[in-house]
Amino acid sequence: MCLAVPGRVLDIEERDGTRMATVDFGGVVKEVCLEYLPDLRVGEYAIVHVGFALQRLDEESARQTLELFAELGLLQEEFGDPWETAAAEAGMDPVEEVRNQ
Repeated sequence: MCLAVPGRVLDIEERDGTRMATVDFGGVVKEVCLEYLPDLRVGEYAIVHVGFALQRLDEESARQTLELFAELGLLQEEFGDPWETAAAEAGMDPVEEVRNQ
């Protein structure tokens, strides 16, 4: 599943002519392109989809959405390690599997 997730901008920089931000999604930090929201500032929230900030969001709405996503396990599904998720679904401990090889 690919969700649009709210995140808080931690810092902004220009890379090769493209405005990029480090964004915190409830504890998961990712790099995001800000070209669709050129006036977004550090500390503000945005809805992010496939690495692009698409729409500004107020802090309360972002917080509520992140809490709901966390309760539903959607943050782990969206940002977690797919190999770890597959192993967990198969009832395996990925760390133990590596040790046994």
